[in-house]
Amino acid sequence: MKTHHYIFLTTALFVVLFYNENVGLNLGILCIIYSVLTLLRTPAKNKTKTFFVLIATSVISGIAFAWYGDLASFLAVVSSLLLLSYRSKNRRMKILLLIPVFVINTFTSVCRFFSFDEWLPEKTIPGFWQKMFAFVLIPLVLVSIFFGIYAAGSHHFAELYSGYEWDLDIWQFLCMAILGFFIAFNYWNYAVEKLIYKQNMRLNNDFKSEEKTLKNTYSFFDLEAERMSGVISFLLLNILLIFFIVTYNYEQFYEGSKAAVKLSEETHERVNAVILSIVMAVLVMMFYFKSAFNFDPKAGILKILAKIWIALNATLILSAMAKNAEYIMEYGYTYKRLGVSAFLILSMIGLVLMFIKIQRKKKNIFLFNTMAWFAYATILVCSFINWGGFITLQNVQRKNFNPDFHRVSVHFNEKILLEYADRNNKKTLKNEILEQVKKHKDESLLSRALYYDSIR
Repeated sequence: MKTHHYIFLTTALFVVLFYNENVGLNLGILCIIYSVLTLLRTPAKNKTKTFFVLIATSVISGIAFAWYGDLASFLAVVSSLLLLSYRSKNRRMKILLLIPVFVINTFTSVCRFFSFDEWLPEKTIPGFWQKMFAFVLIPLVLVSIFFGIYAAGSHHFAELYSGYEWDLDIWQFLCMAILGFFIAFNYWNYAVEKLIYKQNMRLNNDFKSEEKTLKNTYSFFDLEAERMSGVISFLLLNILLIFFIVTYNYEQFYEGSKAAVKLSEETHERVNAVILSIVMAVLVMMFYFKSAFNFDPKAGILKILAKIWIALNATLILSAMAKNAEYIMEYGYTYKRLGVSAFLILSMIGLVLMFIKIQRKKKNIFLFNTMAWFAYATILVCSFINWGGFITLQNVQRKNFNPDFHRVSVHFNEKILLEYADRNNKKTLKNEILEQVKKHKDESLLSRALYYDSIR
């Protein structure tokens, strides 16, 4: 099939799946179909290991959305399909250029649509279909559009057709067709501008041979002064960080017990301080190891001090993780506390990558290229796992378990709450949950999240 075949086919599928439906199972089905069609369309030279991984994650993301239909699985579907389309055409393009490519295409899609020679077949359409397209389809579309405009602008004009019963909601049909075509057109027929291709060359992780020549970063700083500036800065920062780690851990683990509200506020403040400290630490190290300075044979002491600072920041993260774990043990799991744990893990990964960057003399962009994939992996993990069920399963064993909070603020935990209600003879809670589940089950099949069909 040609490009226009894929565009029209997926547009028709979009209309069929979403007309008179809410977003639910239909988006999961559409994601899987897009993934399979991409696999069929992609040339063999672009079917790399990364491409097949993205095929798998796209299909699994579609299944996750069909099951849950929440924000996390929606982000997984969107990011997976964008990455899949991106890598199916450009196996060497860096992930950081993904968003610029699709943002530019979104704004230029109208202009590219009218460049028919680029996405429609060059050969003429056979006589019968040519006449159908010219004499039926185009006039029908134009009449439908202007009928809607005139009906909205004239009450008497609209009344001329008020006696007829329409099984088709023409406005919704047109909106679905336009939206489906817009998505399909930008998925199958996006363009990468020459300027972006040029930028892609600059996003390599390794230095070129000509970039390894030692030279001062600023005209008013010679190499010796810049090197000594780094040594002094990292020495002082290491000393400062040691004192901070000592006081930080003393306040967290050795001061007397406090009220829950006060402890919560202080925990969040300290975690925020740790996060800010790690971000600043990475920026400082990127500043001193940004160019050919990585290859300075006299920068041995500077590299040692930088690695010590990485180790101290890692110690700080472990302290924050320990306190967050203690806080969870004391007051239970919530989405926010799990989010803090995830961010601290990503921060630790960032420090490990910084160590690799210094050790293997990588560019600063290496950090962003690699962390973008870890961010994508985080989205996938968040979409695949039922965190609401995990939170409720852990907290239900606690003496201070609050069923009303978990019913309202935690999602996809109905099975566990129903078991809890049966064990404790809480009929009101059980009826509220069953009523909530019934609302989801009453949705049409394509609008439904399959998770609720698993609840008896």
